[in-house]
Amino acid sequence: MASKPNQQFSHIRDFVERNFRHFNAAMLLDAARAFEAHIEQGGKMFLSMAGAMSTAELGITLAEMIRREKIHAICCTGANLEEDIFNLVAHDHYERVPHYRELSARDEEKLLKRGLNRVTDTCIPEKEAIERIGKQILTLWKRAEERSERYFPYEFMYQLIREKMLEEHYEIDPADSWLVAACEKDLPIWTPGWEDSTLGNIFVGLTKERFANNYGEHIGNIGVVKSGLEGFSTLIDWYLENSKGEHLIGFFQIGGGTPGDFSICVVPLIRQELGIQCKLWSYFCQISDSTTSYGSYSGAVPNEKITWEKISADTPRFVIESDATIVAPLIFSYVLAKEVDFEGHLAQPIRALKSA
Repeated sequence: MASKPNQQFSHIRDFVERNFRHFNAAMLLDAARAFEAHIEQGGKMFLSMAGAMSTAELGITLAEMIRREKIHAICCTGANLEEDIFNLVAHDHYERVPHYRELSARDEEKLLKRGLNRVTDTCIPEKEAIERIGKQILTLWKRAEERSERYFPYEFMYQLIREKMLEEHYEIDPADSWLVAACEKDLPIWTPGWEDSTLGNIFVGLTKERFANNYGEHIGNIGVVKSGLEGFSTLIDWYLENSKGEHLIGFFQIGGGTPGDFSICVVPLIRQELGIQCKLWSYFCQISDSTTSYGSYSGAVPNEKITWEKISADTPRFVIESDATIVAPLIFSYVLAKEVDFEGHLAQPIRALKSA
């Protein structure tokens, strides 16, 4: 799939350079510059993604980051995995509720009866999104069971895309789907706690043979979908393979939760449990709205990760305490605005930030 022209992002880069000089804004600029430098030095970037980023349509910029090889692997919630596809096939049936803060409990019940599942100000349509994909992926689950095959959740999603099982229902440009881009690049995607998602719920329900279900089908082998523990084992292999020699791997974290903790822990596991002196994460940035003093992992400052042997005292590290739906597209657009010309020189060199 063709990449978007550079000019589409360059004006955002110029805006950030000109205006983002202090506080969280300056941290965003610092993090974007360090992200860019990490990639230009031959490093790879691992993305951890919590929250409802797919429903927020982060794919508009994230897909391009993947296509241009600025993101090399992803760990996300099962919700983010499926909701990018929901948006792809049912976008025109979504309903926005800008006055969501004013909804009463009875208003919420009315949305439920209409088959609308609310995520903040956006309602995902049950019939056009969830049921449509559920019926198609059930075919793949059953086929795997019949063939005694097993796959990770993202591999089933890639099958949906590659076999064009949903293409007739596309309602957005697939260039804006980060999962389509990841499929084209064959990126590995880890989804710890996948059962905490709509499709995960459906799958487990289908394995309970003593109960009737909406699909009239059952799956006898719950192992058709590989587990998070198996996924963590493959993450070890991926990290060791991709950090060989001089190669460095950075960690870009949107939100916190399981995707972040699951994936960043691979380094101390390799070093402490396996006794292999692999490299630490070589860049760290988190977009967070959590409060440090609450004792949450999501709000932990980067320095705490030094004590767990995840990053070092020399690792470039940033926390941007803001809204990821605003910050992530800005950082991605900043990075996408600069390319390297055919001689390997930077087409748009970074301008030094003048003192205010």
